[in-house]
Amino acid sequence: MDAVDGVVNGDVYQESNGPTDCYAAISQVDRLQSEPESIRKWREEQKERLEQLDANSRKQEAEWKEKAIKELEEWYARQDEKLEKTKASNRVADEAFYKQPFADVIGYVAAEEAFVNDAEEVFPGTEWERVAQLCDFNPKSSKQAKDVSRMRSVLISLKQAPLVR
Repeated sequence: MDAVDGVVNGDVYQESNGPTDCYAAISQVDRLQSEPESIRKWREEQKERLEQLDANSRKQEAEWKEKAIKELEEWYARQDEKLEKTKASNRVADEAFYKQPFADVIGYVAAEEAFVNDAEEVFPGTEWERVAQLCDFNPKSSKQAKDVSRMRSVLISLKQAPLVR
């Protein structure tokens, strides 16, 4: 730095040691921070516009949520109704199917009907007897069928001496 000229690396600086330099810097910052009236007005309008858009979007979101909840409830109601109709039609179809002639050929036996009719009358200790009603305990010596003799013997023993809890 040249002490006489106030030049540092080719830049010219004024050297003064007075209170005016400090206040000059503050006034320069104030001038930079103060903005024209038109820009201030635009900022305020923009802020209001954004707040209004936010309010509208929150309102619209609430409406969409209400609509979604309503549609979901309607969908559940339709599904329940459809399920009940399907259950009813399946019951009717099952009854009609099992009342056909040759029901024994298709595997429906009187024991199954008794099992279904006695479903409400469950007494403790009769569970294995009810299961045994559904089982065919006649040994069949078919080469193609799996050997279920062990399962038969387990069911018979459970019928005679049920498990105690």
